[in-house]
This record gives sequence, C-alpha cells and structure tokens, in this order.
Amino acid sequence: MGCFTKLLLTGLGWSFGGPIGGIIGYALGSLLSGVRPSGVRTEVNEQFGNTEEKRDFNVTLLVLSSAVMKADGNVKKSELDYVKRFFLQNFGQERAENYIKMLREILDKDYNLYDVSRQVGQYMDYSSRLQLLHYLFGIAAADGNVSNQEIGVIQTISTYMGVYDSDYQSIKAMFVKEINAYDNAYKILGVDPNASDEEVKKAYREMAKKNHPDLVSNLGEEVRKAAEKKFQEINQAYETIKKQRGL
Repeated sequence: MGCFTKLLLTGLGWSFGGPIGGIIGYALGSLLSGVRPSGVRTEVNEQFGNTEEKRDFNVTLLVLSSAVMKADGNVKKSELDYVKRFFLQNFGQERAENYIKMLREILDKDYNLYDVSRQVGQYMDYSSRLQLLHYLFGIAAADGNVSNQEIGVIQTISTYMGVYDSDYQSIKAMFVKEINAYDNAYKILGVDPNASDEEVKKAYREMAKKNHPDLVSNLGEEVRKAAEKKFQEINQAYETIKKQRGL
C-alpha cells in the first residue's frame, strides 16, 4: 500500500489520530491492501460503518482489548468469541468479521499502553471510558477467571485514562466478587461500609448518574445494553445495602 494511502488511513479521524491512529493505520494498511487511495474512505465506511463516533469507540476497544488478551501470555478463544459477539450483535456478520480481522492485526503489534490510554483519557468522555473498562473486565472474565495479570493491565489502563479509583473498583467488583455479598455491594457503590445512610444514598445517586445507559446510547444499541446491565448491578447493590440496613 502506498505511503499516501497509509497517511490517509491514519488521518480519517479515527480515535483522534496520535498513537491509536498509527495502530489503526497499521491494521488497515494490511486489511485494505490493493484499495486505491480514492476509494479508501468508501471502503472503510462499507467495512466498518460510517458513524465515526462509534468507530472510534470500537477501535479503541480493540486496541485496549488486545492488551488484556495478551496480559497472561495466552490469547484464548473465549476472549475472541466475547469480542466477536459484541460486534456481531452490533453490526452483523460481515462487519463483525472485519473488526475481528483488525483485532488479529492489532494483536500482532506491540505498542505503548501508557500513550494509548492517556490519549483515550484526553479525548473520550468519562462515561464511555467507564464502559470501556466494563468491556475489558468482560473479556478478562470470558474464560471464567480474571487473572491477576489481567487485573493489573486493566488497572493500569484505568489509571492512565484518568478514571477515579472508586469507579475502577466499582466495575471490578462486578466481575471479581467478594465472598461477602454486602462487602461487594459497598464496593460497587464505591462507599465505605461504615458510611452513614445519607452517604450511601449520595454514593448511589452519583454512581447511577455517571453510569446511566443514556450517556452511551450514541455508541450503539449493544453498548447501551451492556450499560444497562452495569446500571442494574448498581441498583442491585443499593437494594442489598438497603435491605441490610432496613432502609
């Protein structure tokens, strides 16, 4: 593929250019080999969808997913299937396969996780970042076990993206369960078990507000459904604490 075409691919606006744009250019350079420069934009729209905001989220998901999938040195079929289901339900068979082809290209490339995560934190809204973390934990849990290596990588991504630790711990608690259901509920709400009733109510309102499904509805129906599941876990945690306290 010519130099001009590669520059065009990294300048399409996907994920704000920068480090992620370079990764995208690398992946698309392999997938769209043979496409004339004049037809690149049309080909991208046909293969990956023409809503740039969704593409940004989806490709960022692929890039960060690859870091989690390689965390324990073994990319599992269950993890690939998890990612494929998301794209299949959101875009249909053909485009889902194109995204998975892109993921395979990204998995073969090494990149600086700090630079990529910082770029996401700079340009992506906070609710979308929280949803990315939810997906990353979902990928890690796809084989039935979230390893310490995977937790470490996700926490690193979370920190570099500028996500508050309480929000990271909340999402983590949805996948890495405490033995005591009450302890888990408090972690999901991001509040101490010794907090007052008013503090618990305030924590619930704040957590529900920043995780509301409507905040990510622009990213597609499948993303919204995942956000609804996360929202339900927050509500369930609150109900568990209310029952414990007799509220």
